[in-house]
Amino acid sequence: MLFAVTLWAVFLLGTRWGVSGNFSVEEVMLLRLLTATLITIPFMLKFGVVVRGQGLVGIFMLTVGSSAVFPYAISLGLFYASASDAGAIAPGMLPFWTALFSWLILGEVVTRIRLAGLALILSGALMVGLWQMISGSQPEAWKGHLLFLLGAGSFSVYTIYFRQSGLSPIHGLVIGLFWGTLTFVPFLILSGNISFSEASLSQIVQMSILQGVLNAVVALLLYSIAVRQIGSAQAGAFGALTPIFALLGGIIFLHEAVTIIKTLGIVLVACGVLMASGVFEKKA
Repeated sequence: MLFAVTLWAVFLLGTRWGVSGNFSVEEVMLLRLLTATLITIPFMLKFGVVVRGQGLVGIFMLTVGSSAVFPYAISLGLFYASASDAGAIAPGMLPFWTALFSWLILGEVVTRIRLAGLALILSGALMVGLWQMISGSQPEAWKGHLLFLLGAGSFSVYTIYFRQSGLSPIHGLVIGLFWGTLTFVPFLILSGNISFSEASLSQIVQMSILQGVLNAVVALLLYSIAVRQIGSAQAGAFGALTPIFALLGGIIFLHEAVTIIKTLGIVLVACGVLMASGVFEKKA
């Protein structure tokens, strides 16, 4: 699980570096989808890629929700806002959206300690976003923040439908990659933003490994294994490290400017994620 959350933070840092430099968002997404699809073809042939027993929303979320919509929204958001912002608002807000949609769709009840954690998450995310809008330090960062919220929300809805589907982690992964690639790659090509003219061959290979291998495949499988080994509460608690890792990585590797207000907001998000994971309830 520690390796998984590290890869999530590396994804945010690497994508921010790419889309603010030598890659367009569409180029990053193309490398992600094609690389991940190619290495998972044997599993597609073994398990199949047809979704059964789902309504239109379920089919959409299981096919393109996690494989295309979620990473595209996050990648585009990283064009406008920093990796440290993404760490707080994207993975940081996942427990909040998951709890909200679980209540709306499944009728699940949220306990008091989890509710307190969700309140901390929301407070910290608002602190990160609203302060930048008020200070004017990053005029277009709000666009990235909205995209982070959209991406986190879409992945939360996908998580709920995946739990209900009864699919194995690998089967769910290959279904998403097949249909995400089939439907989204033509859109990316037609956008006219794919040329790779600014990137070297070594950079293209590195981005393909980061996006298509480490994050689209390895991180998701590691997370699924961790949930089976240590339980969803403990695995969810590790998610509190992602905003912290993204903050530290943004400072060290991308030289991002981080204010005291933003740092406090990210710490609140991390504490909220820990509480919302339910790990304290299981110990009790």
